Amino acid sequence: KPCRNKPREPATVNRYLAALSHAFSMAVREWEWVSDNPVAKIRRLKEPSGRTRYLDEEEIKRLIDACRSSDNRFLYPAVILALSTGMRSSEIMRLRWEDISIDRRQQILQKTKNNERRTIPLAEQVLGALLAIKPFGRNVKGLVFAPRGADKPVSIRDFWKKALEEAHIEDFRFHDLRHTAGSYLAMNNASLLEIAEVLGHKTLQMVKRYSHLSDPPTRTVVERMNKKIFEGILGDNDDDH
Repeated sequence: KPCRNKPREPATVNRYLAALSHAFSMAVREWEWVSDNPVAKIRRLKEPSGRTRYLDEEEIKRLIDACRSSDNRFLYPAVILALSTGMRSSEIMRLRWEDISIDRRQQILQKTKNNERRTIPLAEQVLGALLAIKPFGRNVKGLVFAPRGADKPVSIRDFWKKALEEAHIEDFRFHDLRHTAGSYLAMNNASLLEIAEVLGHKTLQMVKRYSHLSDPPTRTVVERMNKKIFEGILGDNDDDH
């Protein structure tokens, strides 16, 4: 449904321009309908840095406690799943029981934002939370976050807001659980390539926002270089004093 008379974000404008530029390029080179690409002359807008709000360990504990005591039985496993895997909310709500392998402790996302299948490992805590809401039966099918037989996922929005209030967490969205997962991956020295693989990004550009949270890859070579230059020299100066 189109949104009219509403300002677009710079990133959205740039994506529109990129699509138009590609169309005009095809019209010039392939079809010879026009002789020039007018969009190529338009300067792209500057995009703001990506949001990197994430929870600290104390906030995570408070949020999990609030979700566990929620009246909505789907809220806790949804939040645990997002924190553990960095899955998007749309990916979580489209998840189906037939895509989860309990034995292999993994799930397969059949449809993602990038239109590519993605396999995600499931931690023991996440499996326990999912099994707690799984309907009885060996060959259960259908949406995970929906009552059995329903073809539409449940809404957890109001319960999510209530949990945030009870946990005294401000300026935080459900999507920021994804940023939290990415941030903790970086803080545990996962490479940008590994973070991109887990979160399902095609390029490293989107995960560079987490790079400041991990030890720089140049630390080792810089330390070796400094040791080579200063070892013995600074030591001798210290002895003189």
